[in-house]
Amino acid sequence: MADSSFDIVSKFDRQEIANAVNTAAKEIANRYDFKGVGASVELSGDVIKMEANSEDRCKAVLDVVETWLVKRGVSLKHLDIPEAGPRLSGKEYKLDVALKEGLTSENAKKITKMIRDEGPKSVKTQIQGDEVRVTSKSRDDLQAVQRLLTEADLDVALSYTNRR
Repeated sequence: MADSSFDIVSKFDRQEIANAVNTAAKEIANRYDFKGVGASVELSGDVIKMEANSEDRCKAVLDVVETWLVKRGVSLKHLDIPEAGPRLSGKEYKLDVALKEGLTSENAKKITKMIRDEGPKSVKTQIQGDEVRVTSKSRDDLQAVQRLLTEADLDVALSYTNRR
């Protein structure tokens, strides 16, 4: 019997993020507490740009965007929120949140080490660029690896593709 395999990746659906940002923009335009504070949000490439006339309003815009991302099934681990928070630019506070996609080499090494140490012994891992290929003769072992990674609290959003 041939080996079964799957790939561990960290990718997001761009259309879902665009839909979440557009819905958040409509909510911000219509909500009473955002009237007259210059609050706005837009998606520009791989960056969600938010602005408002106060730091607290800017954080509230971020909260609305995060709420809609969760409702659309996008993990908040894809967001790279700056530590410093909103920055003052003229009279407006701006917050640019970058979107993270792909596994870094250190995260890929951490995942393969975790699978080696805690996963079933028949499972083999191989790092291929920004993804990790997991192979085994037993599909049950592959499902055990997926459960292991889902239960582990990693700082990266994982999804599983290319199941064979």
